[in-house]
Amino acid sequence: MPLQLMKLVVTASTTTNVVPQDQRFFYVTTAETAPGSTLTIDAASFFQDDGSAVTELPALAANNSYYNVYVNGVLQMGGLSTYTPGATTVGSLAINVPAGGDPILADTPIVLEVVNYSPQSTTVVSA
Repeated sequence: MPLQLMKLVVTASTTTNVVPQDQRFFYVTTAETAPGSTLTIDAASFFQDDGSAVTELPALAANNSYYNVYVNGVLQMGGLSTYTPGATTVGSLAINVPAGGDPILADTPIVLEVVNYSPQSTTVVSA
């Protein structure tokens, strides 16, 4: 009998579900932030969808997350803000107001949206 390559015959199928975890945090400015300045909002200054106080801003999952910043309902460019997860005095959102532009006025709503994805895969192997 001649030599022959021996192979396994295996069938596999994988199902992946991408599960987003969306969190929104709200803040209303108390003073004007001038052009060329930075508005820094501590984690404890935000409130949640239900009106309760925020104690900690969530971590961003590596390669599976993003955050958006809205000023007065308008989505802002990504390079204008810096997000730092963590509890009060550590967690914050800093918004750089471009020089030569308009200020952020007092009583302006700021919305921070954090989205973390939790992909879940199941593989079924059959011979």
